Amino acid sequence: MSTFGFAPALGWSGGSLVAAAMVACAVTCVVLHARRGADGTDETLWSCVRRVLACVIVALMAFTPSMMTKTTSRAISTTDVVIVSDITPSMGVQDARYGSKSDLSRLEAAKSAIADIVGDYPNSSFSAVSVGASGAVDVPLTPDTRAITNWAQSLDTEDSSSSSGSSLDVVIDPLLRALKSIRDAHPDDRIVLYVITDGEQTVQNTRRTFSSLRHYIDDACVIGVGSTTGGRIPSKTAGQWVTDPSTGQPGVSIMDEGQIRSLADELSGKVVITSANDTVASAQIAQQAGHWREDDTQKERTRINPIVWPLAIALAALMAWELGTWIATSRRLL
Repeated sequence: MSTFGFAPALGWSGGSLVAAAMVACAVTCVVLHARRGADGTDETLWSCVRRVLACVIVALMAFTPSMMTKTTSRAISTTDVVIVSDITPSMGVQDARYGSKSDLSRLEAAKSAIADIVGDYPNSSFSAVSVGASGAVDVPLTPDTRAITNWAQSLDTEDSSSSSGSSLDVVIDPLLRALKSIRDAHPDDRIVLYVITDGEQTVQNTRRTFSSLRHYIDDACVIGVGSTTGGRIPSKTAGQWVTDPSTGQPGVSIMDEGQIRSLADELSGKVVITSANDTVASAQIAQQAGHWREDDTQKERTRINPIVWPLAIALAALMAWELGTWIATSRRLL
């Protein structure tokens, strides 16, 4: 529906100043015409009318007459879920529990967590990242949940021979690039980051902070798998264990809950430590997932179409008339 109104191009203050000046000019034209008539000049009434009309038209143009049309725009913003899974050798330790009292490997618990995450976010897009000796984006952003499910099922721990120690910060740079790419491509979407890890760090270097990722995410959750009791790390060779080079004995890996909580704090996110009673599906983060699903919003906007052209034509006609009258008068005086 369209309505007529004014939308001053110079703003109401600027438009009002111009209009006031033009009204003052119109009044001046009338006063001068009256005085000249009393003095016996040959200035015609039409000359006064013409100049007053020109001033009135400019005053109206200053207020920019417009047709205003109300439109409704629909914006659909979805959630982009980025899942990071630890695949270092320690993720093979058989000390994790996920919703039952049965022991399973930390990686199996991670796979169950991924399945719950996918189920919590219908109508969303997903990206998958694995982190071992290095970090890599395994699945670019896609709405295909089967791609994420297949990725999770194919996850396997890294061979200890290719690992010189574990530190989660190796994933920061590729993850930062991936998140920036998603944000640039989908600026209206919400990005939720899930990191699944046992928190163990075996390198001596101080871990880099994950706080740089906060600029690109709307929410985060760090999921801890494993136990504080720990267990031996299975080798890729059947029936053997990864040996601790400092002792020559099978190495024992323990979930580092402190690192997990520190990581969540750096991301301004939440923590879920999986156990026989605690899973992603039963955690508070699952209840809040509905807040980050597809959102359909409608905004009403007013489209302004200025219609000053009829006034401009009328003003041009008056100016042409004024010019013609001036030329004719000038010739008579010669």
